[in-house]
Parts: sequence; structure tokens; C-alpha cells
Amino acid sequence: MARRKKSTRRSRSRAVSLLNVAESYAYANILTSGLMGTTPVGFVTGATDLGMARQASGMGYLGNSSSSMVAVGGGVISLGDIVTAPDQAFGIVQSNFMNNYQSMAYQSIGVGIGFKLGKKLLRRPISNVNRNIFKPLGAGFKL
Repeated sequence: MARRKKSTRRSRSRAVSLLNVAESYAYANILTSGLMGTTPVGFVTGATDLGMARQASGMGYLGNSSSSMVAVGGGVISLGDIVTAPDQAFGIVQSNFMNNYQSMAYQSIGVGIGFKLGKKLLRRPISNVNRNIFKPLGAGFKL
């Protein structure tokens, strides 16, 4: 029996696609704005301000002033908030999810369709830029 001819191996491009990076950032922005109330950069670099504070609520029974503990810093959740007060942070994230899951789903569908349609419509100009600009430069990325 004759030996089978070995197929030629095709090398895979090691370049990073800038459009894929932009699409990933758009998805990350949808998630962090819906769940944490901030951008991905704000989530990582945001202030750690989640906690409880005593708030005076006016005159209580028999003329005494009463106070109660209220949560502060819950508008924006950062990575530091999750590390310092995980139970409170995840409670806020859970309530944000229940309030925003429908809009997050619509936004992610829109981003997926938009990038797919944009890549299809701009296929020739994108390949032209990659072939004539980025490839001769030897850059480690493509459009």
C-alpha cells in the first residue's frame, strides 16, 4: 500500500484582531454597566466605598433622636467593594441584575448583530488595510 501524502500544515495568524477586542469590550461594558453601574475600567480602578453608615432619622419616641444604619456607596460597585464586603456587594449586583437583565439582553443582541453586519459590509476595506498597512509593518495586530 502506498503511503498517504501528508497535508501541508497551515500556520495560524498570531495577530490580535482590533475589531474582536472592541466587540469584547462592548460586551464587558454591557455587563459591568448593568450589574455594577460602571465601566470595566471603573470596575477595576473604582473606589472602595461600600459600607454602612448611621443616619439620623429625626425625633423618635419621647423626644429622643433615632438613628438607623443605611448602606452607602451602593450606586457603583468596584472590585475593591467585592473584596471588602462581598455579601453586600453581591446583594446589590443581584438586585441590579433583576432590574437590568432585559435591557442587557437587548444590548448584547444589538452588539452581536452590529459587529457581524459591520464586518460583512466592511470586509473589503478591512482586508485592504490589513494587507497594505498592518502586514508590511509587521504589527502584531490586525483590523
